[in-house]
Amino acid sequence: MQTATPGAPAAPTTLIASRIHTVIVLAAIVGWTLVSKALGDHLGGEHADRVHSYLIALAWEWLMFALVVLGVRRAHVDLGTLIGPRWRSSRALLADVGIAAGFWICTALLLQLLSLLLRATSAGAIQAMLPRGAGQIALWVVLSVSAGICEEAVFRGYLQRQLIALLRSGLAGILLAAVVFGFGHAYQGWRLAIVDGVYGALFGVLAYWRRSVRPGMIAHAWNDAFMGILGASLLRS
Repeated sequence: MQTATPGAPAAPTTLIASRIHTVIVLAAIVGWTLVSKALGDHLGGEHADRVHSYLIALAWEWLMFALVVLGVRRAHVDLGTLIGPRWRSSRALLADVGIAAGFWICTALLLQLLSLLLRATSAGAIQAMLPRGAGQIALWVVLSVSAGICEEAVFRGYLQRQLIALLRSGLAGILLAAVVFGFGHAYQGWRLAIVDGVYGALFGVLAYWRRSVRPGMIAHAWNDAFMGILGASLLRS
């Protein structure tokens, strides 16, 4: 297996974990998709146990993150490879925040248009998952931040990089990782899975361009938190 020198960032075309580990990660994603479908079916009513489901999802996000970190460490690759260069100045931080904001605005408009074209609307299970009350909203925000960190590290920092190295193609790696990301949201229905797949591809392009998932983490976390809070506010109105 080709790996980077210990302590040095891996090149985009370099494997950062074993092939077997990547198969395990993919199998875990498939398993979680099936579990999410079961959770979605369970969250069918107004009095559904959202807190319990949030906690399960929160645990799963960090378990997947830990699984990826384990594979990278076993390959003796620097963990910074998953995320990108550290912010060494406030200017670098503000640059990524600005990029994340611009990315979020542009993708929100694009995905809204795509949703209209596909007639993709939020399924009942998704609406049932929206938080009610201050406590659930606070937990939703924690889950959103965790999703931004963990999913971008898993899908873009790890899986996309692995697929680019295996397929020896940036485009193919980005697209296949996006397909897996969309499949991971198949419990929402095929139309929304397509929208999520396109969303994943856009995050993939951003990560490939920036050589970092930090802007994607910010945009992903903000989008999930914002949509949850907005949805909860609309439900109350």
